[in-house]
Amino acid sequence: MHLYIHSPFCARRCSYCDFSIAVRKRLPVQQYVDCIRREWEVVRAADPGAVPRDEPNGGGDTIYLGGGTPSLLPPEAIATILLDVFPSTLPLDAVEVTLEANPDDVTVERATAWRQAGVNRVSLGAQSFSDRALQWMHRMHDAARIGEAVQALTRAGITNISLDLIFALPAELERDWARDLERAIALAPAHLSLYGLTVEERTPLARWISRGATSAPDDDRYADEYLLAHERLAAAGYRFYEVSNAARDGQRSRHNSAYWSGRPYRGLGPAAHSFDGRTRRWNLPAWEAYRRAITAGRSPVESEELLTSAQRRIEDVYLALRTDRGLDVTACPPARLPAWRAAGWVTERDGRIVCTPEGWLRLDALVRDLTGTPTTA
Repeated sequence: MHLYIHSPFCARRCSYCDFSIAVRKRLPVQQYVDCIRREWEVVRAADPGAVPRDEPNGGGDTIYLGGGTPSLLPPEAIATILLDVFPSTLPLDAVEVTLEANPDDVTVERATAWRQAGVNRVSLGAQSFSDRALQWMHRMHDAARIGEAVQALTRAGITNISLDLIFALPAELERDWARDLERAIALAPAHLSLYGLTVEERTPLARWISRGATSAPDDDRYADEYLLAHERLAAAGYRFYEVSNAARDGQRSRHNSAYWSGRPYRGLGPAAHSFDGRTRRWNLPAWEAYRRAITAGRSPVESEELLTSAQRRIEDVYLALRTDRGLDVTACPPARLPAWRAAGWVTERDGRIVCTPEGWLRLDALVRDLTGTPTTA
């Protein structure tokens, strides 16, 4: 089982964010915990086997608390949610349990409480080591707080730490991407997730661009910074195992790897998605609509999609090419491969076609070339 629990609450909206969040000064903590508990009870009633299991071989089940900003929740609320999900006999580290956190929420005391509740991995939303860039993003922390948060997590016994960074920021911010990479590497995280800036409708960033207050992301800058990240991280002992994710040996995200392998997963909370291998379902995105549905005993599911065979094939191709496991060479028309190899977009390894960094920059185009259909992932 791979379980995602969504907390929609944030202290403020980041300039680039179009997620379904609820900005609150005071969090409705008890209402939220009660809703997650009720939804989980319905899931368990429908599928009694839907519980995390002890996996002695270190594989299998994962829990991911994402958002939003789940680290805004009081530690006791996180502990209550995990206690509802975990069998009481399950060893503390039998399951990979990830908590997304903002650096400004991390203290030794809070991190210790998270660890005692079962959290053994933290995804830290660093985004940049430039104070100017962080202010532009509407982040709540400054650059110094990132290192302090990593130290606090380590002191609390959480050493499996992932850092999120955003690249391809507007040139006028004068953000030094190479310096950001070096500062991130110096903190020695187990894992890094790197995301290129994109412009989504109805965000502050989209409004700034429309009125000329900032420039749109530049494709050349995007490519240059993405390739530089591959170069610097490889030299520091990290391997990109997915288009946006790099890890040290043995430190890949098991939860996210389940998504990229097409495995079933279950989502709880507003806007959470679930997938059983054939059907994708998603919950009502707005917190109040989700809360009202759960409180009234109604299903929080907003809609669902039964994937056709053609859609599943496209997704299989896309997911395979976006990871370092690659695609079976027999799934690639022989006429395509010479040109792709000559361009430096793919290599062949153990009978599989694997994208190079340059190929990952063209991932959508490669999938389109193979399937004749635009990707939707």
